[in-house]
Amino acid sequence: MSVFEAIMLICFGASWPAAVYKTYKTKNVEGKSLLFLSLIIIGYVAGMTHKILYNFDFVFWLYVVNLLLVLCDFILYFRYRTKKKSAPGSEKKAA
Repeated sequence: MSVFEAIMLICFGASWPAAVYKTYKTKNVEGKSLLFLSLIIIGYVAGMTHKILYNFDFVFWLYVVNLLLVLCDFILYFRYRTKKKSAPGSEKKAA
């Protein structure tokens, strides 16, 4: 078990709930990068795979929690990106 890996995942994991909450409350994904979220997801899946294949310990569950939080933000991105695209069309009809 790597204490430093656990600390890294705890620190990263502490920031994701705030990001998800902000996206949910504002319903705005401006400034969010789909590429960035995708790379983070790939990284967490790679870390989980390493834990399963070579060194399974409790840190695996930190990866799971972080992955679930990033997936929430990923899903919200698609939900609110669609709403953002439909809003300008409705403004043109009203004008």
